Amino acid sequence: MQIQNHVLAAGNFTWIVGVIAAVVILVVVLIVFQFFGLWLQAYMSNAGVAIGELIGMRLRKVHLSTIVHSKIQLVKAGIHDITTGDLESHYLAGGRVPFVCGAMIRSNRAEIDLRWRKACAIDLAGRDILDAVNTSVNPKVIDCPSMEQGVAGSDRLDAVAKDGIRLLAKARVTVRTNLAQLIGGATEETIVARVGQAIVSAIGSAGTYKDVLENPDHIAQRALASGLDAGTAFEILSVDIADVSVAGVSQEANVGAKLQAEQAEADKRRFQAEAEKRAAMARAQEAEMVARVQENRAKVVEAEAQVPLAIAEAFRSGNLGVLDYYRMKNIVADTNMRDSIGGDDPKRDLKDS
Repeated sequence: MQIQNHVLAAGNFTWIVGVIAAVVILVVVLIVFQFFGLWLQAYMSNAGVAIGELIGMRLRKVHLSTIVHSKIQLVKAGIHDITTGDLESHYLAGGRVPFVCGAMIRSNRAEIDLRWRKACAIDLAGRDILDAVNTSVNPKVIDCPSMEQGVAGSDRLDAVAKDGIRLLAKARVTVRTNLAQLIGGATEETIVARVGQAIVSAIGSAGTYKDVLENPDHIAQRALASGLDAGTAFEILSVDIADVSVAGVSQEANVGAKLQAEQAEADKRRFQAEAEKRAAMARAQEAEMVARVQENRAKVVEAEAQVPLAIAEAFRSGNLGVLDYYRMKNIVADTNMRDSIGGDDPKRDLKDS
């Protein structure tokens, strides 16, 4: 009996060990089956991703296929200095690993100096790093003004030359991304606003609208020379005037004749206004002179009214005698008679006027 009990105990122990071994083997098989596919892909691509790294990423809740496929793309593109840990760190920081890897591959093929840390910083700043690299390789064209910024649906810049003619212009700006200033640099809206301001200013400083129509490239060159891309995330390659026209005469066959007719009509109204202004000033001046004449006559009458008072004062003071007074009266009477005979009567002229 005792030997039989030992045999049964040994059998139970063997059975338990077998069960434990089966469980361990099953767990190992499940782990290998779960990570074997990605590991085999990385191994066949020389990406250098170990099973232990895959298990650690799973424990850290990192998307395995994203990291592995990105690492394979980098290795196949000839970029070997970016490790799996770098990819995992950027993923855990909330970055878009496939976008950054795609940007690194494109910049490497285009021989653009872009570091991994710089690319990660641009991506974490919220900028589209892949689009930025694509724009650096293939510059894009921006309409100025854009349809979203046009006033009341207008897609033209509105400017006035020195001669008062209103012009409508549209420009196209060719830009490429400046990766060095992508973080913190101004966006496309700033480029559009600055180019529009420069074109309006250049048109406003033109002597006549004809200068703008004859040489629109001068306007573009002046706008380009203003340093419009300072502090922005782009480098302006060219500013081209796509269209320029006189406002309000887009359907006219002879724009010059229409403008000359309108200018003549405007000059006519201006000259009429100036003539009416001069006539009004003349009438006002004439009325002022008449008022001055009346004022001076009133002063003469006032002065003549002082004569009898002066004579009376002379009588009282003894400076004038009776004979002197009558002699003076006779002289005045003789003078009035001569004036009457000669037709020069001051009092009559005063009454007639």
